[in-house]
Amino acid sequence: MRQTTTYLVPGMSCGHCEAAIAEEVTQVENVDSVEVDLEAKLVRVSGQGIDEAAVIAAIHDAGYEAVRA
Repeated sequence: MRQTTTYLVPGMSCGHCEAAIAEEVTQVENVDSVEVDLEAKLVRVSGQGIDEAAVIAAIHDAGYEAVRA
């Protein structure tokens, strides 16, 4: 079953942030799509059987802290 999870990433402030996060999260296994809302500071991740810890780690690898919204 496809799921969508939203994460709050308060440190995002520019297009570079958006691109870096999208690039890292897209590489997480089972992720089908990543939507970054820079203004709201939210990242929506969709897919099937996604490991939430892996998504948070990917956002961290991009240089940002994240919490599930």
